[in-house]
Amino acid sequence: MQKGLVSVILIGFLMVLTAGVALAQPPAAGKVIKWKCPVHWPASSSSYQDSLLVVIDRIKKRTNGRLMIEPYAVDALVPATEIFSAVKRGMIEIAITSSAYPRDQIPLMNVASGLPLNFVDVWEAVYFHQWMGFEQMMKDECAKHGLYYFTDKVYPTELSLKKPVRKYEDFKGLKLRSSGILQVYLTSLGAAASFLPGGEIYAALSSGVVDGVHWGAVQGSASMRFYEVNKYHLRPALNIAATDIWLVNKEAFGKLPEDIQKILVSTLEENFFLRTNQYIYQEDTTLAKAQKEQGVELITLSPKDVVKMQEAAKKIWDDVAKKDPQCAKAVQMLKDFNKSLGR
Repeated sequence: MQKGLVSVILIGFLMVLTAGVALAQPPAAGKVIKWKCPVHWPASSSSYQDSLLVVIDRIKKRTNGRLMIEPYAVDALVPATEIFSAVKRGMIEIAITSSAYPRDQIPLMNVASGLPLNFVDVWEAVYFHQWMGFEQMMKDECAKHGLYYFTDKVYPTELSLKKPVRKYEDFKGLKLRSSGILQVYLTSLGAAASFLPGGEIYAALSSGVVDGVHWGAVQGSASMRFYEVNKYHLRPALNIAATDIWLVNKEAFGKLPEDIQKILVSTLEENFFLRTNQYIYQEDTTLAKAQKEQGVELITLSPKDVVKMQEAAKKIWDDVAKKDPQCAKAVQMLKDFNKSLGR
């Protein structure tokens, strides 16, 4: 996985190198533009710190303070599930949301948010987005709604559990917090999957309302303190996907000076590669720490059980393909990609 991903990351850096050189020159002083940026993460989430705040700081520095973006944690400005509509209507200029939320408005979000068991390694999702053209497909679909689209990163989604799942049959009756297409998938495995906002999950785990949750993978669970309650972490990944996405209102973007437009776009495109690479490293280090300091047990299901999960997953793939022509195209791309790898 590492060599393949490093190659893709290096290519990403080459893509933004020219823009990066240009950004090194501070622009002339000008009017300060202030934008608001709500996100679907609590302030305690690792991505709030490492994606949101880092990008805001880069943009501030690269525009010489002319574009100032004010962050708002989950539900502080608008409900997390309403972020897409708020940016579309122009109430908000820029935001980060989950691709699992606006699936009704843009059916292709079903694929972006991660068809179950879609990839084995992170580099595969990077290749699918950047080389096979899925990222551009998402940009085109969001443009129809007056939005610019940027994937924050691609990363695995894995279950953190109070109760161990050691075989396929253990999913039956398990109470899980989920969202989007994975909620549908986990329900199909026999689990009782339901949605809860990020800010409510810890209390639900502590009180026994749910037995497990996915919030990213290891790093997400650790940053949300789930391992204080959950002592089991399950693999394989439920998916590897563009779970977190940036949306920018086109009208607001059009009012920016041209040089700031270029800085914003290049910074968000660069961020995809930087955050994806960083996230992989953080997953490994965070897992080692959770195992050592909190007694977390890593469970990896057997190949036989994974085959059962894959069979259930492909039914979801086919259901998504029926939603519209773009979904059908993306699902076929995914099948062809896996077939090319001998799966």
